[in-house]
Amino acid sequence: MFSKTKTIKSTDDCCSKTELLRKAFDESEAVLIGAGSGLSASAGFVYTGERLHQYFFDFVKKYRFSDMYSGGFYPYTTLEEHWAYWSRYIYINRYMNAPLPVYEQLYELVKEKNTFVLTTNVDHCFQKAGFDKQRLFYTQGDYGLFQCSEPCHQATYENEELIKKMVQAQGFVIKENGDLILPEGIQPKRMIPSELIPYCPRCGKPMSMNLRADQAFVEDEGWHQAKEQYLHFLESHLHQKILFLELGVGGNTPGIIKYPFWQMTVQNPNAVYACINDGEAFVPKQIASQSICINDDIKEILKQITFQ
Repeated sequence: MFSKTKTIKSTDDCCSKTELLRKAFDESEAVLIGAGSGLSASAGFVYTGERLHQYFFDFVKKYRFSDMYSGGFYPYTTLEEHWAYWSRYIYINRYMNAPLPVYEQLYELVKEKNTFVLTTNVDHCFQKAGFDKQRLFYTQGDYGLFQCSEPCHQATYENEELIKKMVQAQGFVIKENGDLILPEGIQPKRMIPSELIPYCPRCGKPMSMNLRADQAFVEDEGWHQAKEQYLHFLESHLHQKILFLELGVGGNTPGIIKYPFWQMTVQNPNAVYACINDGEAFVPKQIASQSICINDDIKEILKQITFQ
């Protein structure tokens, strides 16, 4: 249905398009944000480099991981080591604040607008920034939830207290501001005590993260409520001046955000489709006249729009 027409990146082009995006915000009756991993990356939640070595240097030394994703799906021989890795991973990417206030900037921009958020991110940054929980649909799960690995039932369980106990059992210290540090001279344990391993309260099988990786993903009651709220939002603004704002969405799951945004823009002549994605912003020719695509860092564009 769609053919890609890539935009050309230039400073002048970016500035003029930023002005158009500010105008689209001002004139919109509703804003639907579609957020992917690029938004969290812009906020400093990166999975390689300094953050990887700061929190996983012992795992990197043993297994030669080059990114956090690789470590997360490594077939560890024991659950004690598996949860040692995943507890650190969950804590720094779910319970610590993002290094940069990008989500807060986005909230300030849209807090007075009729806004809904559709996201494939699982790091909970929207709620921490102040977005209304009733206007969020986390389609792919939440690092803050456990589920049965089987799964024997469709329910999820909050994991914050247990995750904190796991990272502290490895020698890490949680500061008052939530940051995770390793005291000088301490070597972290690459294991957790066996009694901290989470098991399903119904069938006794090991728990897993509530992340959409395969058919075992649990869509609990909260997930279905969020889906209904999302569909209601779409139905309520079907023909209005709606801004479809796509932020940092890559090509892994285009059927969740990107393609539906394109299709809804085609169907609504009052809609504007805007995409901010450093190096990956493009638009189908069918909606080019209704679109604003900016190939730049999300945080820099949000700064420009917020302070105009």
